[in-house]
Amino acid sequence: MDRVGSSYPQRVSGEVHVIIGPMFAGKTTSLLRRIKSEVNNGRNVAMIKSSKDTRYATDSVVTHDGAKFPCWALPDLMSFRQKLGEDAYEKLDVIGIDEAQFFEDLYDFCCKAADHDGKTVIVSGLDGDYLRRSFGSVLDIIPLADTVTKLTARCEVCGKKAFFTFRKTEETKTELIGGADVYMPVCRQHYVNGLTVVEATKTLLESIKLHHHAQSSCLEAAASVLE
Repeated sequence: MDRVGSSYPQRVSGEVHVIIGPMFAGKTTSLLRRIKSEVNNGRNVAMIKSSKDTRYATDSVVTHDGAKFPCWALPDLMSFRQKLGEDAYEKLDVIGIDEAQFFEDLYDFCCKAADHDGKTVIVSGLDGDYLRRSFGSVLDIIPLADTVTKLTARCEVCGKKAFFTFRKTEETKTELIGGADVYMPVCRQHYVNGLTVVEATKTLLESIKLHHHAQSSCLEAAASVLE
């Protein structure tokens, strides 16, 4: 008798594939390419994205160049099975997840879908935020993954490979959804140089502000003397 529990029913083995990289690296394009390939192979697929992302459409995953695929926009992943319906979920072969960094329950969902339900899960998301720190739970699922693909973009400053996402604004919250108006892909050199420029600009603006404040105080003092 097979020592690995031959008396138990055999489950279909699931898979987890992860696509990561900075913004504008083509992560969503790569995800859609894989999903469409699965569709062409006759497999039943469903796409999920975070309901937080309303940049291009609320009911579709959309790439920066306009390619789109219908999806479920959800605040969390664990509710997907219930919303889709038990029968429809059982018939699913492949689940695509875009902007995965926004899902706090990403790890638990991938475990359940791949390990227990036999689904192929293809995940696309940012591995790091604008500070180059881990973003959401994307890096947590690397140990679960069958494959990990790290994509690069093109540095907007010099054209070399870009590994990082640089934020153009002074907003400091981690979750700030935006496009080219807020972010740009950069290489290591221009990420570091960009931070230096940002800090120098902040220092200059603060200096100007203090100078204007001092001038205003002097004028107020002079005016009180004249009175």
